[in-house]
Amino acid sequence: MTMTKWVYGFGGGSADGDASMKNLLGGKGANLAEMSSLGLPVPPGFTITTEVCTAYYENGQAYPADLESQVEAALGKVEGIVGKAFGDKSNPLLVSVRSGARASMPGMMDTVLNLGLNDETVEGLAGLSGDRRFAFDSYRRFITMYSNVVLGVGHDAFEEVLDETKDRLGVSQDTELAAADWEHVVGRYKQVVLDETGAEFPQDPKAQLWGAVSAVFASWMNDRAKFYRRMHDIPESWGTAVNVQSMVFGNMGDTSATGVAFTRNPSTGEAKLYGEFLINAQGEDVVAGIRTPQALTKAGREEMGETKPSMEEAMPEVFAQFRDTVGRLERHYRDMQDIEFTVEQGRLWMLQTRNGKRTAKSALKIAVELASEGLIDREEAIQRVEPQALDQLLHPTLDPKAPRTVIAKGLPASPGAATGKIVFDSDEAERLGQLGEAVILVREETSPEDIHGMHAARGIVTARGGMTSHAAVVARGMGRPCVSGAGGVHIDDKAGQFTAGGQTFKAGQIITIDGSTGDVIEGKVAMIEPELTGDFQTLMAWADAARRLKVRANAETPLDASTARGFGAEGIGLCRTEHMFFDDTRIAAVREMILADDEAGRRAALAKIEPFQKADFVELFKIMAGLPVTIRLLDPPLHEFLPHSEEDVRAVATATGLDADKLMSRAKALHETNPMLGHRGCRLGVAYPEIYEMQVRAIIEAALEVKAETGEAPLPEIMHPLVAKGQEMKFLRELTDRVAEAVFADRGDRLDYMVGTMIELPRAALRADDLAEYAEFFSFGTNDLTQTTFGISRDDSGRFLQAYLDKGIFEHDPFVRLDPEGVGDLIKIAAERGRKVRPDVKLGICGEHGGDPSSIAFCEGAGLDYVSCSPYRVPIARLAAAQAALSARSGTEREKDR
Repeated sequence: MTMTKWVYGFGGGSADGDASMKNLLGGKGANLAEMSSLGLPVPPGFTITTEVCTAYYENGQAYPADLESQVEAALGKVEGIVGKAFGDKSNPLLVSVRSGARASMPGMMDTVLNLGLNDETVEGLAGLSGDRRFAFDSYRRFITMYSNVVLGVGHDAFEEVLDETKDRLGVSQDTELAAADWEHVVGRYKQVVLDETGAEFPQDPKAQLWGAVSAVFASWMNDRAKFYRRMHDIPESWGTAVNVQSMVFGNMGDTSATGVAFTRNPSTGEAKLYGEFLINAQGEDVVAGIRTPQALTKAGREEMGETKPSMEEAMPEVFAQFRDTVGRLERHYRDMQDIEFTVEQGRLWMLQTRNGKRTAKSALKIAVELASEGLIDREEAIQRVEPQALDQLLHPTLDPKAPRTVIAKGLPASPGAATGKIVFDSDEAERLGQLGEAVILVREETSPEDIHGMHAARGIVTARGGMTSHAAVVARGMGRPCVSGAGGVHIDDKAGQFTAGGQTFKAGQIITIDGSTGDVIEGKVAMIEPELTGDFQTLMAWADAARRLKVRANAETPLDASTARGFGAEGIGLCRTEHMFFDDTRIAAVREMILADDEAGRRAALAKIEPFQKADFVELFKIMAGLPVTIRLLDPPLHEFLPHSEEDVRAVATATGLDADKLMSRAKALHETNPMLGHRGCRLGVAYPEIYEMQVRAIIEAALEVKAETGEAPLPEIMHPLVAKGQEMKFLRELTDRVAEAVFADRGDRLDYMVGTMIELPRAALRADDLAEYAEFFSFGTNDLTQTTFGISRDDSGRFLQAYLDKGIFEHDPFVRLDPEGVGDLIKIAAERGRKVRPDVKLGICGEHGGDPSSIAFCEGAGLDYVSCSPYRVPIARLAAAQAALSARSGTEREKDR
């Protein structure tokens, strides 16, 4: 039986692993191995694989039997390379113990430095280095970190001892403490450990090593690591590796230093070395912000207006070697690198390299420039940019340099930033919006009735609701920044105010929201506008050339439609006509139609609405000149258009002259227990055909008007929602064609149009062959299809979905990422059965999933023709569609090679 290799060594110019083994060795271990093989100066060490982490958790936190002997052997090799022995009193080897997951998780897991120090080896270190101060400085650092990470003793107790000592000596910097002072501090630190844990600080280096290794594996499951994984879609099953590496010391006086560098600027992407370093320090001093670091380059120092010398000026020879090394690493990895390094008494050591985290702006610039430099090709440049990250570029953002006072935090439900006056009421938001005022709508939660207020507001805050609540979904669709579920905001509608963080904010006061972080901020914060030129346009042109799927937008207002065109949409995939019904000037006629006792009364009211509908369609057709426009006929149940409380009923009655009692009784009569599964969608068209007839007439007349005016016929696609049966589709198709023919006869002109349906019920997907006899296109309404497949209401799922995510029953919220098995299977079945009857049936999706990259990859695989998403997600969808096409292509090529 072959023994599993749990431990991989590196250093001394060779390594057991390489950069391709990231899944087994974690990002850090794989790159340390690669740098060793490249002959770069890497302190020798070994990596305990991610498989050990998985085994550790599967076996009740116990290690594989042969792990200890493999660690011993690897440690022996390190001792041989450096000529020191672990635990030796006179010539001690010290190590660092660090995590290293497959995906970079900066700062989420634990690290221990200077491991192997105890009361005896500290004397050996003092003798070896000839610097007693350095030895005890390292020992006190080790006690602090080990006690915190392994023994669970908080930093505060140690901070207190250190502050007291500095006060007593009248000094302010750690570097001002002498050897004897550190010896004193170490004694007191050990006492703290005894007081807090009831045991002496461990003196056996082997016990220290296993304590630290176990602590790193344990930190894979700490709260911040779990949250980070959820945020970045990192599966728990991946586990982390542990890297044990011989220590090099940046705190051995003025010829020693430590630092962090990026080979390009991670905020702007500029091809300039970017980073910071500290003389006479260890790594955690730089990242923990304990001391203010200095610039790496002279140019960087001058740019920041700093006086302390840069590394280029303080250590010119080492800096020149460093610059060559990092240039070599960037060329080798063909990407911007994030590097940690230490200089020990004038000698450079590389501790880590990884592909650097970057902003969207920087990602675009780096991808386009690396392609121009010939390091990568265009296809790889397309794959390098995270589609979701483009969101950062498409909305105005807060100036990161501007000061801000955060008063409440919620969920970052829709990105971008906005400043405006607080309003609590949608009508008021609309009134002020029409006067040109910038407002932020603050509500307990929003409902479809608030659509006009949301549209008028620059941003939205809700005290309740999640990332897929009504407010979040609609805000993303409109490109409005939104903070949802801000539990710290307590709204008092009657008093016209809310309280947050012990302060009261009244209607009319100015607040700012950051939809990318979930911050609600007091007052006005400076903004920066998006620039969608240069690198953005270059990369998007490459992406458009590579993709197969068309990308359309969900839009019903002229503003949404022109925004979508500006972002490169190839048509409208969903125009929800009910949003046009909610308008203040029309709602009275809509209510009159609902209150009518007979068809004649309904037709009279519909005649008042028709000119408005037609005018809306004329505008959309003009903006989308020559591109397809899918118009969904009325979908929501009629009760949504009626007032519900007695107060609202009376107000509406007074304003419209309608009878209050009649309004109230009609509202009660229309009440449904479960309106989502009730009298809505095409069921309205079947019960009251006159509603759909009016809408079809308005669409066809508008299209003919635009054709006459511009000489170009629009491409209307008339979509019937919530169809379940072939018989329904036949009835609706005949109704549509009958009305269209009547208009053609009336106008003496014709044009092409399509009739199709929205597939949002499992039965429709399963019987798609019946529907395809009468429907020329299917648009999958994946929001409703997900609700009806799972039997989960999107509006209420926030209450329990989190429990499902926490327990690992759902890997993702199915309303955010398309469920590829259940809902996905229904889409594939519908596509296959629909095409059997009508080979050229046009297929697309228009739910929220249309802007989600993994759902777009599913649509590419399922052979759909287009995706449709909110205007601000169009560029994201264009890039994701290109990436999906490239992945599918390389997958096919791999199959051929087999």
